[in-house]
Amino acid sequence: MGAMMASIASELLFFLPFILLALLTFYTTNAAKCHGAHRRWLRPTKKKRPNLPPGSSGWPFVGETFAYLRPHPATSVGRFMEQHVARYGKIYRSSLFGERTVVSADAGLNRYILQNEGRLFECSYPRSIGGILGKWSMLVLVGDAHREMRAISLNFLSSVRLRAVLLPEVERHTLLVLRSWPPADGAFSAQHEAKKFTFNLMAKNIMSMDPGEEETERLRLEYITFMKGVVSAPLNFPGTAYWKALKEEHLEIARRQRQRGESKLSWEDYKEMVFTQCVINETLRLGNVVRFLHRKVIRDVHYNGYDIPRGWKILPVLAAVHLDSSLYEDPNQFNPWRWKGNVPSSFMPYGGGPRLCAGSELAKLEMAIFLHHLVLNFRWELAEPDQAFVYPFVDFPKGLPIRVQRIASEGPTVLTESTPMSS
Repeated sequence: MGAMMASIASELLFFLPFILLALLTFYTTNAAKCHGAHRRWLRPTKKKRPNLPPGSSGWPFVGETFAYLRPHPATSVGRFMEQHVARYGKIYRSSLFGERTVVSADAGLNRYILQNEGRLFECSYPRSIGGILGKWSMLVLVGDAHREMRAISLNFLSSVRLRAVLLPEVERHTLLVLRSWPPADGAFSAQHEAKKFTFNLMAKNIMSMDPGEEETERLRLEYITFMKGVVSAPLNFPGTAYWKALKEEHLEIARRQRQRGESKLSWEDYKEMVFTQCVINETLRLGNVVRFLHRKVIRDVHYNGYDIPRGWKILPVLAAVHLDSSLYEDPNQFNPWRWKGNVPSSFMPYGGGPRLCAGSELAKLEMAIFLHHLVLNFRWELAEPDQAFVYPFVDFPKGLPIRVQRIASEGPTVLTESTPMSS
């Protein structure tokens, strides 16, 4: 960045004298013509100065980017956001990622941004993201190209496929992962296992690659290197009130399975996991895997008394809304019962509007099925304390090490080496 700015400065220093000389020549040879225009130019214009949100620009060139990205616990918005919201309010301006930026911790503005994708705002991730994902990644595509790619994804993840194809595949890969866990005492990384589960499922169903094969393992290592954050179920809850409520729900589902004489979960079983969905929602609210989104203003916007000029970046910070005490009582407390009623419009773990995550329903299905077999077949504990941090991706520094103890299965599926793993 410094080298680039130095290059621009040197070009200006070289050309500016010639530009000024040309202007002077033009003015002296066309003084009469310019006189009237000059007088009109001196008149005060009626153009209103934009009422930008309050804020600061930070250091030259880098702005406030480093402070904004400073690591902090995943269950907080970090010191930078806390201080800026306290000083300027939930909508403020800054200089981030080399661009003039408006940052929003406001639920209404965040929803407005996502609902007006393509009309007032446009997805605009840093160039480095596109370099990693490729120019055809759905994350960086905009306009018609994004709509076409999203339509393909939604067809693959349709409700019919979720019921008939993906539910049994999710259950099969869940059992495959859980069956590989050590019988007792040995500690292992829960985060690693969650990534392995997610990768194996998608590799099989998108690329027909079987788990454990050499090519699959090579690709999995590349995937793990890239995907630092992962949505994981809360693994430190045995003995708590909500763990008991969760287990009772899955025991009841298992009883109905036995009564039907079935060993596999049905779509109806999944839809009965009501409290499980409450646990998942609360995990997503507190974990905030997607902390903020990158958008660019493509038309001048006036919102709540503020002017946001075309060409500026705007960052809707989803985590700040999910941890807002004016919207969620005791926001730092894990309380699944808060989701027993209607889901508020401020809850946007998968984004919203035309760019709502196409895989959101599959993600919820994966977590619910995984939790079902986990609570029926295991007890577990943290092998050592490990708190999730934001780097800005969400990651556990130690990989969330846990110890598990296999229990007598209380469901129709028994996790033994002889458990059938049908294709």
